[in-house]
Amino acid sequence: MATPHDTAADVPIWQDPFWRSIICQAFTLTMVGLLGYYLLTNTLTNLERQSIATGFDFLERESSFEIGESLISYSAADSYGRALWVGVLNTLKVSFIGILITVILGTLVGVARLSSNWLVSKLAATYIEVLQDIPVLLQLFFWYAIFYEVLPSPRQALNPMDGLFLSNRGLIFAVPESHPAHGHMAWTFLAGCVIIFLVRRWAKARQDKTGRPFPLFQLSLGILVGLPLITWALSGAPTTLDVPALSGFNFEGGVTISPEFAALLLGLVLYTAAFVAEIVRAGIQSVSHGQTEAAMSIGLRSGHILNLVILPQALRVIIPPLTSQLLNLTKNSSLAVAIGFPDFVSVANTTINQTGQAVEGVALIMAVYLCFSLLTSAFMNWYNKKMALVER
Repeated sequence: MATPHDTAADVPIWQDPFWRSIICQAFTLTMVGLLGYYLLTNTLTNLERQSIATGFDFLERESSFEIGESLISYSAADSYGRALWVGVLNTLKVSFIGILITVILGTLVGVARLSSNWLVSKLAATYIEVLQDIPVLLQLFFWYAIFYEVLPSPRQALNPMDGLFLSNRGLIFAVPESHPAHGHMAWTFLAGCVIIFLVRRWAKARQDKTGRPFPLFQLSLGILVGLPLITWALSGAPTTLDVPALSGFNFEGGVTISPEFAALLLGLVLYTAAFVAEIVRAGIQSVSHGQTEAAMSIGLRSGHILNLVILPQALRVIIPPLTSQLLNLTKNSSLAVAIGFPDFVSVANTTINQTGQAVEGVALIMAVYLCFSLLTSAFMNWYNKKMALVER
């Protein structure tokens, strides 16, 4: 088979588009490699001249600083590596919960923006315009100030219902006491999710073959709720609660959502959801109005039209820009350092200040956020391909 350059053998190599593109790419790659080598050697030389140790051996040394919030056990006697892992988990917690709430809130506001109800539509438009125009860092400061300046101290905490307290120390509420039944319920819930996945595939194949729908929603709800309840009953039906109680200047017991975490989550979710709402609105409007009219002509109600006709077609427009907003939320979580939440950047900064390993610390920050971004993009790209409309 002839290559592009075979058709123009008499043309000089610098005028042949094929070879010229090869030469340009090779030259660019060489220059980038030389620049990287220069930066690396120059950095190592400067570090050696200033007697600054390099490497990641510091990760095994004792950290000697506390972290206010942690999903795993941690103390100042643990290593820097474990401290950084605590920061990674805190960032994952904020990002994961924030993404879920943002998608739900953004979708609701985007649909409300197109509502035929004048008041609902204007309220949604006002939310979008106001929240988009206020910098996210300023929003974080606002919610942080609300918790510390407006809410009362623990002794005067708001108590809207038994076991629930709201003060400048955060939101404190009762939870079930630790019991083996809870672990069994969690495993049962995961098993239920697997069962629903398999049933969903079977129901889709059945409907494609026979045209008869399967009551998947009712069955899924019954499995996700019924199986854990049956497991709870068979495990002794524990009902004891760990109720928070005021002790000194703070509460003991229950679970506490700190002001820093709450302010960070509120700021990120409300800000990003405003952009997601506009993406959802644009996606819905991209679907031809004829689709709505066709659905109405066969007797579908407005809710079914939106869920079964409009949104599935709008997703091909919604998902790509939605991916960018979810990535922005994850990266904006690094602003947590401004309000004192111990995310990965905050913990890494403390580590850098104590060890002097600035290059390694910044490299770790870049690597962690790169991994977060690549994983989010990979999942959203997979979902985009899964939801793509295939013409047959």
